Amino acid sequence: MYLVEILLPLNDNGGRRFGAEKFESVRARLTEQFGGMTAFTRSPAEGTTRGGGKTVRDEIVVFEVMTEALDASWWASYRRSLEQDFHQDEIIVRASAVTLL
Repeated sequence: MYLVEILLPLNDNGGRRFGAEKFESVRARLTEQFGGMTAFTRSPAEGTTRGGGKTVRDEIVVFEVMTEALDASWWASYRRSLEQDFHQDEIIVRASAVTLL
């Protein structure tokens, strides 16, 4: 079993908040593809990155799904799609093997 997490920014690079429809689209796609998902949207996490001599801060939300099999090519394609939709150079999509107890 795998837990796949997607870290999505709440704001674009200009600081403008994305509309709810962007996140609803992700929710709908993941639910359709995997039969369910969880979104942690109430208390945004804060991410920081350093590059080019400056620190950038982002408020992020986490979407996750559990899946029996990990289709890396599907996830890579979906990540690229999200990067275009959210106008980001990189969106983190990470997977962890999990054991259900």
